[in-house]
Amino acid sequence: MYFHAGLILAVIAVTFAVAKYFKLSVELSMLLAAIAAGIVHAGGAIPVRHLVEGSFTYLDVCLIFITATFFMNLLKESGGVAFMVRKIVITFHKTRLLCLFFLTVLLLIPGALTGSGAATVLTVGTLVGTVLSYMGISEKRVAAIIFICAAMSAAAPPVNLWAMMAAAGSNMPYVGFFQPLLVLSAIGAFFAMFFLGGKGKNVELEKALKELPEPPEKMNWLRVGIPFAVLIFLIMAGRIWPFSTPTIGLPLMFVLASVSAILLSPKKLQILRIATETIHSLIPLVGIMIVVGILIQVMALSGARGLISLGVVTLPLWVLFSTLFLILPVSEGLLQYAVAPLLGVPLILLFNMKGMNAIIALSAMAVMWPIGDILPPTAVVGRATVMELKFKGHYYKDFLKTALIPMGFVLLVATLFLIFSNELSFLVGG
Repeated sequence: MYFHAGLILAVIAVTFAVAKYFKLSVELSMLLAAIAAGIVHAGGAIPVRHLVEGSFTYLDVCLIFITATFFMNLLKESGGVAFMVRKIVITFHKTRLLCLFFLTVLLLIPGALTGSGAATVLTVGTLVGTVLSYMGISEKRVAAIIFICAAMSAAAPPVNLWAMMAAAGSNMPYVGFFQPLLVLSAIGAFFAMFFLGGKGKNVELEKALKELPEPPEKMNWLRVGIPFAVLIFLIMAGRIWPFSTPTIGLPLMFVLASVSAILLSPKKLQILRIATETIHSLIPLVGIMIVVGILIQVMALSGARGLISLGVVTLPLWVLFSTLFLILPVSEGLLQYAVAPLLGVPLILLFNMKGMNAIIALSAMAVMWPIGDILPPTAVVGRATVMELKFKGHYYKDFLKTALIPMGFVLLVATLFLIFSNELSFLVGG
């Protein structure tokens, strides 16, 4: 049994490495690895049923991805995002700390709603980066700030894909994560913003406003705020009136909020074009979710997943506490979201057996993973940041090096949350 599971793991590793050598994408490399492992396990036949079943494992997560990103793109196209940035700059351009504070809050919103740090970079990254540059912050610091805040936005509630996937794999309801994820992600984002951008000058208002796009004349706070209010109401209604509110799910909530954004838009929106662009931009993310489901299905079928779980749960806690801050980001850079079910599930089972608070522990790990999105070979959010901001410096010597201290701070705080998970159990809420 152990030999067979080990053989499957070896097949996956070798196939993935060969595919990457030939410069295939992460998604295709993982798919080929899963198919090869399935063929070896089945004795030469392709396990079609399990490949199909695995592709639907994270269908609900993909629906959240799509509907949430569509909602944010509607707000961007209607001028709502530009309106918020301009209002923050106009209102607080003479008070640097408040301006940085509200820009950080704005950076946290897209990823928190979509679960994707890339969504933050693509929707508000350039606009906030422009403002920061007119506050006397250097190009490499601006890029580092946008990345760390984007990573923390992906970790922020209500949608944290790493926590959702690991919780689903361990039969654990995705409940009680809001407060610990909010505390951790907010600490990380605000530290990065004020550590890297705390020193400088107030916004050069006229220059910044010339660079920022003009929102439509009729755009106002009501038109921007009501779609968010609809979304928040739908999310909170089930908690306030649990026995009289129907369960409609996050995808439908985002659809209803999107309808309100369309109706309140001051200009006519090309809904079909926005929807098409949304799907096109999400193909890599949805693709990797589908492939991860296939890979996990094959690994569970062959016993390879159980072998990894056994190896993890037999490790001493002190080894995990002293190494997870490196293992989790590096594994994220290598496999992206696949690491959540692969490593997250056995780790949660281990922490639960040791009497630790599983929700706090998973929240801590779910904040460590997005930090790895700056690391090769994938570096999805890191690459998106330098491309969107048109960063001209060196990726490693300038961008990554500048982000190291905020990254280290986030990993340290998350590790402390792991160690003291029981003492922090008061953060667990509905």
